[in-house]
Amino acid sequence: MCHMDIPGLDARMNLSATILLAFGMSMDAFAVSIGKGATLHKPKFSEALRTGLIFGAIETLTPLIGWALGMLASQFVLEWNHWIAFILLVFLGGRMMIEGLRGHHDEDETPLHRHGFWLLVTTAIATSLDAMAVGVGLAFMQVNIIATALAIGCATLVMSTLGMMIGRFIGPLLGKRAEILGGVVLIGIGVQLLWAHFAG
Repeated sequence: MCHMDIPGLDARMNLSATILLAFGMSMDAFAVSIGKGATLHKPKFSEALRTGLIFGAIETLTPLIGWALGMLASQFVLEWNHWIAFILLVFLGGRMMIEGLRGHHDEDETPLHRHGFWLLVTTAIATSLDAMAVGVGLAFMQVNIIATALAIGCATLVMSTLGMMIGRFIGPLLGKRAEILGGVVLIGIGVQLLWAHFAG
C-alpha cells in the first residue's frame, strides 16, 4: 500500500474515492488488530475501542504529516517510509513470536487482558507510515486534507475495533499460537509493504 496509484483518484478526490482510500488505509490496522485481540484473554469492548482510538488517532495524524512534508516537496518519506515500517513491523512481530513460543512452557502465566499503551502506539505508527506516504501524494492534489485525514482515522477506528473483537473469538481457538500468528501477520505486512514499494 505504499504506492499512490490508487484507483478513483484524480486531480480532485470525490466522496467515493475518499471512502475507498480511507478503508484501504485501514486494512493493515484491521489485520494487526485481529492479532492483537487474539493474544488477549477475552478482551472487552472497551479495550477494543481503546485500541481503535489509538490506531485511529495516529492514522489521522500521519497523512497530515505526510501532506505537510509534501508541501515542502520532501522526498524523505517516499524514500524511507517502507524501510522504517518494515523494520518496526519485523521487530514487533519477532517479539510477539518469541513471547508466544516462551508461553508454551509457562502454563501458570497470568492471562493478558490489555496491551500496553506504547506497544499499541508503536504498532499503530508502523502500520500508518503508508498513510504518511499517501499524504505526501495528496499534497499535489486538490484535496481537503483535514476531511481526508479524518475519514482515514474514522475508518481505522472502526476497523481496528472490529478487528479486536474478531480476534476475541479467534484467540480461544488458537491458544498461545495466537501470539505467534500475530507476529507472523506483522512480519507479513512489513514484507508486503516492502514488496509493494519495489514492485510498484
